[in-house]
Amino acid sequence: MRVGTLGATAAVAALTAAGLTLPLAGTAAAATPVRADFNGDGLTDLAVGVPSATVNGKAQAGYVNVVWGGVNGLGPSSSTGIISQSYRAVPGTPEAGDHFGSAVASGDLDGDGIADLVIGASGEALTDAGYGHEGSVTVLYGSRLGFGNHDSVGFTAARGEGEFTQLGSSISVGDYDHDGDQDLALGAAEEEGGSLRLRPGPLAPGTPTTTEVIEEYSMGGRTRDLATGDFDGDGKDDLAVTYKELEGSGTFILRWDADGRPTRYWNSWDYGQSLAAADFDRDGKDDLAIGYDQPNPESEEAPLCADERTGGAVAVVYGKGDAFGSAYDCFTQDSPGVAGASEAGDWFGFSVAAGDLNDDDLPELVVGVPGEDVGTVKDAGAYVVLGGTATGPSGGVARHQDTPGMPGTAEAGDRFGAQVTTGRYDPDQLGDVAASAPSENAGEARSGGVWYAQTTTTAYPVGRPLTPYGLALSTGTKYGEVLGQ
Repeated sequence: MRVGTLGATAAVAALTAAGLTLPLAGTAAAATPVRADFNGDGLTDLAVGVPSATVNGKAQAGYVNVVWGGVNGLGPSSSTGIISQSYRAVPGTPEAGDHFGSAVASGDLDGDGIADLVIGASGEALTDAGYGHEGSVTVLYGSRLGFGNHDSVGFTAARGEGEFTQLGSSISVGDYDHDGDQDLALGAAEEEGGSLRLRPGPLAPGTPTTTEVIEEYSMGGRTRDLATGDFDGDGKDDLAVTYKELEGSGTFILRWDADGRPTRYWNSWDYGQSLAAADFDRDGKDDLAIGYDQPNPESEEAPLCADERTGGAVAVVYGKGDAFGSAYDCFTQDSPGVAGASEAGDWFGFSVAAGDLNDDDLPELVVGVPGEDVGTVKDAGAYVVLGGTATGPSGGVARHQDTPGMPGTAEAGDRFGAQVTTGRYDPDQLGDVAASAPSENAGEARSGGVWYAQTTTTAYPVGRPLTPYGLALSTGTKYGEVLGQ
């Protein structure tokens, strides 16, 4: 989105008065857009979905809060405040049960070199009756003043078409049909069997809000997670999907042919809770991490992780040669060098994210373990960083709220590590980790938080808490329940 004629100083003053403190970006567009850089300053920003929050007295209306990357990384003094459906650039009105922020994603949708924000509201009712859950997806263009300036553009990009569609519970962005426009891959629940849908680009105001069904699930089926990557090494976007049905499950990769039709490139009957794509073995093709990998009991196919996985497992599937899936690794907390021990209820892999944390061009794999007991403290939670090597992830150092440099105290039920993500939130060349504990201070009006761990050369980098109180947000139930990837 282009900035209008309002002067920079006046714009920032107006935004500050409105409670949206936004940092000014540089004057030149980045040559290569940085993922989730919503103000074009070359640093990653953190989008936090808070779908369970009360907004304008409406329970679970939900909102999104963007914390800006900066010279010192993510900090409580620089965020957008509450972006909800009461915000003037966002269509609609906050209503109970909308769950605005049920999914958040980013992509440069208008080609200006600045990332745009994509927001799901899976519970939104779109009919006059007001009791449906059709769901909707909103796009909010980024700009050099972030969000909130007088030229801000927000529009509805997709609308659920059935009463129980719940569109917007999962979102991924990519040019899947290879026509030069960014598209949205969207999960939908439906009344009986769910579906995977495509909202083809262009994604701009005034374009159709209808979606195309590209995969259908049987009874109780729904998409659990999505990830975009180049899994066949042709330089084009492919889509990874993991799903669960009442009596079936699976994970598959779709790639679009020359006629713009999706076909399955790889398929497994295993399913997971989360996905992450990265070229872990540096062979020029993206690989797929399947977090909390589970076998399909109805399938006779050997599962990816056949070993004992009481506390959860992460499968990393590699694209070797022309045969994606011909090689894979399975990681648990009993794997060599991985911190901790596999115990029932750990949920190792509930969330996964990839990023180069030490600038060696070898991506690390961050694994959330929200059910991890810290000493005798039950379900305090942790995350584990599997180191990047030329052959894939290896080993793993754990962080929790009782490790040196991490603020707070490990408390029962916090579920630290429920969501994890990575980004270059500060100007150094090291990626950093953000990990959430949405159950922190559970039961309070403002609960949850995200811990930012700025990567340094020390073993335990100093963490920084981002909470509804510290960010001066008036509401924030389960802050960090959703993190943008």
